[in-house]
Amino acid sequence: MAEELNPFKIAQEQLDQAAKKMRLRKDMHEYLREPQRFLQVRIPVRMDDGSTRTFTGFRCQYNDARGPTKGGIRFHPEETADTVKALAAWMTWKCAVADIPLGGGKGGVICDPKRMSPGELERLSRGWVRAVHQIVGPEKDVPAPDVYTTPQIMAWMMDELSVIRGHNTPGFITGKPLPIGGSIGRGDATARGGMFCLREAASRLGVDLRGAKVAIQGYGNAGQHAHRLVTELFGAKVVAISDSRGGIWNAQDGLDYAACKAEKDRTGTVQGVKGAKSITNAALLTSDVDILIPAGIENAITSQNAGKVKARIVLELANGPTTPEADQMLHKNKIHVIPDFLANAGGVTVSYFEWVQNTYGYYWKEEKVHRELDEKMTGAYAAVWDRHKRGRTDMRTAAYMVAVGRVAEAVELRGIV
Repeated sequence: MAEELNPFKIAQEQLDQAAKKMRLRKDMHEYLREPQRFLQVRIPVRMDDGSTRTFTGFRCQYNDARGPTKGGIRFHPEETADTVKALAAWMTWKCAVADIPLGGGKGGVICDPKRMSPGELERLSRGWVRAVHQIVGPEKDVPAPDVYTTPQIMAWMMDELSVIRGHNTPGFITGKPLPIGGSIGRGDATARGGMFCLREAASRLGVDLRGAKVAIQGYGNAGQHAHRLVTELFGAKVVAISDSRGGIWNAQDGLDYAACKAEKDRTGTVQGVKGAKSITNAALLTSDVDILIPAGIENAITSQNAGKVKARIVLELANGPTTPEADQMLHKNKIHVIPDFLANAGGVTVSYFEWVQNTYGYYWKEEKVHRELDEKMTGAYAAVWDRHKRGRTDMRTAAYMVAVGRVAEAVELRGIV
């Protein structure tokens, strides 16, 4: 049988495994396997050449038992309904495992932003808000940036809802520019939260992070910040990185963050960094390192390569980088996986902080953001680790058991199921 690669089917299979392990009630399990609501919209946009193109957009609100739904918006040419549903499900568990009072949502538009002008992107962004405005807002559903969406796009969307509502609504969306209600510390929050989890895991496993060899697959926002922070905070040595065009490797001296970022900014790829050898994405994932950080695309680690992974710790900063079959193989090989919706929960946690700051109109200093994030992530990792040890199960299943238990409790207390 072919390995399942549909992201929503994978999300459901992961839930099924946890539900069986925790003996979740059948009716509750059935309720949590599907989103509460899913909206598909059509968005007509006037293009720069005078023509009108109609784009398909989505918004999924997976579960709001613990609070307003929360989740990013993706502008991607290969966006699908199932991807949006999967990410909304993972966001539900992510908010619950981080113990923040929000549910899970996700949105997307099928488009190629790289082929659109700033004016076209603005009209598309405002059109998406007009299409979904009845079901979003600070008390209902709070979007954020995701793949190929930016703080500027968040600003246009916030302004559009403010126009519709007739008053300023900064709490409608997070990831905004600082001058209009964004939060300090949001830029590197996903990677920084992952670093706090890595620190906790290394402490429990007896792994010395100083000088540890690190490989990072994917060099977008999370991957770049992970490169900087794992070096600054722990003194680790990043020996391999990759992006969509390929990767580079320097086992002896490591890869300098400033040089790699400069090359990526200048050319769109890291492949031209001086002193580094070329390496494929496939080879990077199975390279001889202590820490592997998948920070790129879904399904990077599958049954085809999981048996060759040599890292002691896998820190999943990407969403859904490991298939269920690969998960079982990594666990069998005693590789410690910090699952995606725990490892990358720092982003939504600081987005929650932004929403809180918008709500009461008082903004925190960077030190407070980092301190509060550390506390949340340390507590989340500890809860999952404890369930992992008590239940004698892998970390992903343990994370699901913690998160699903919290959501199920809220659903039951509200009398929904």
